[in-house]
Amino acid sequence: MPELTLEIGGRNFKVACQAGEEEQLQKAAKLLDMEAGTLVEQIGRVPENRMLLMAGLMLSDRTIGVYGELEACQAQIKALETRLQQAEARVGEMSAHAKKVADVTPAEDTALREEAQAAKAALAKATAAAEKLATSLEV
Repeated sequence: MPELTLEIGGRNFKVACQAGEEEQLQKAAKLLDMEAGTLVEQIGRVPENRMLLMAGLMLSDRTIGVYGELEACQAQIKALETRLQQAEARVGEMSAHAKKVADVTPAEDTALREEAQAAKAALAKATAAAEKLATSLEV
C-alpha cells in the first residue's frame, strides 16, 4: 500500500492509499491545501485540527454549489431531450403528411381544388347574404 506525504496548510501529513489512487489523492490534497492557504492568509496560523475542519467545510460548501449547478444542468438537459423528442415526433408527422400529399393523384388534386373553390364560392355567397341581412336590419 503506497504511502504519500501531503502538504496541507504548510504542514506535512503521511497518508496511505490504495495502489493507483495516488494521483487522485494528491489532487484532493492540493484542493484542501488551497483552502487551508486561504485561511492562513485571512486569519493567520491556526491549530491543525481547526485549519483542516475549516478548509474541509469551505470545500464542502463549494461542492454543494457545484452539485446545485449540476442538478440545474441535468434538468436543462432533460428539458432539451424532451423538446428533441417532440421535434422528432413532429418531423415524423410532417413526413407522413408530406408522403400522403405526394401520393395524391392529379385527378384527386383537381377534385380537391374544385371542392375548395366550391366551398370558397359558397362562403362568399353566405357572406354577401349575411351582409345584405345586416344592412336591412340597420334601416
